[in-house]
Amino acid sequence: MAKRDYYEVLGVERNADEAALKKAYRRLAMKFHPDRNPDNAEAEERFKEAKEAYEVLSDSGKRGAYDQFGHAGVDPSMGAGQRGGGAGFRDIFDDMFGDIFGQRGGGQRVYRGADLAYELELTLEEACNGTEVRISVPTRETCDTCDGSGAREGSSPSTCTTCNGVGQVRMQQGFFSIQQTCPRCHGAGQVIDDPCSSCRGEGWVRGTNNLKVKVPAGVDTGNRIRLSNEGEAGENGGPPGDLYVEINVKAHPIFQRDGSNLYCEVPINFTVATLGGELEVPTLDNRVSLRVPEGTQTGKMFRVRGKGVRAVNTAGIGDLICKVQVETPVNLTRRQRELLEEFQAAMNESSTDHSPATSTWLDGVKRFFEDMKL
Repeated sequence: MAKRDYYEVLGVERNADEAALKKAYRRLAMKFHPDRNPDNAEAEERFKEAKEAYEVLSDSGKRGAYDQFGHAGVDPSMGAGQRGGGAGFRDIFDDMFGDIFGQRGGGQRVYRGADLAYELELTLEEACNGTEVRISVPTRETCDTCDGSGAREGSSPSTCTTCNGVGQVRMQQGFFSIQQTCPRCHGAGQVIDDPCSSCRGEGWVRGTNNLKVKVPAGVDTGNRIRLSNEGEAGENGGPPGDLYVEINVKAHPIFQRDGSNLYCEVPINFTVATLGGELEVPTLDNRVSLRVPEGTQTGKMFRVRGKGVRAVNTAGIGDLICKVQVETPVNLTRRQRELLEEFQAAMNESSTDHSPATSTWLDGVKRFFEDMKL
């Protein structure tokens, strides 16, 4: 397959200077580096393509030959590609990918950006059904003006003369030699004599990261969604951190969730509890009919299969558990009171035990007092 134009590969103009080439290559290399794209053959090829383009265009001799003769001018098999000393791949790798291994050329340490946390509050319906939301996360970003170097455009940081770029100095105290962080550069190995006006030499600026978050169905309070490279920018060109979106599900007026199951309390009047009947109870998406047998006591639990939640990363759907609460009537009319009094009198005249729980409780109380007399 024919090779692409090296300038097109890096996405730069043909008159791009060394700084522009380096910035373009670093951006591509960080994006397609094999360590960040394991088992991704396409990314590996893009990484090799960008490396090859930068090796040629960053060498003045090879670049001149390429500009004049194209790929043939730098193809070793055609006797080309040996013009100029140039930088070997090791030099380029050390300079470009020091952030991966913790140090850049010149001894400057680089650091991965901090991870961030964002609390996302969802309704129970959103958590159970899944949704997509937009969030705005305050963060710090690499300064575009200086590309994170902290130095004014057209200048660059200089090697610290106190530690000679090492970032550490040795202090002699009697017989002991102690290594300490350099007090001038604070371990960076470099100092900024002419700071960038946009970031005041920090290399980063405050910004807002506007993101879309796809929330999978079934998430619950305490679940986290990881968004790679959406955290704070790294220092000295280091990779950004990650953003962790922490889920918090708001309390629901009807349902409570426990894993895959939903729970709700269903109030019923004592007539339905006594005689039995059918009730309509809500679910997250519709209503279902619930058959209440006669003689139902308060606290009785009824299970409606398959009307719960499909928890994230699980196959089955939970159940809806309905707990019956028998409600005592209030604000009775005179006639209603008379009917209840007649009903109570009829209950007292009956020889059948209509209140087994009351009878059991009264028997227990009787035995308690009898035991106290012994």
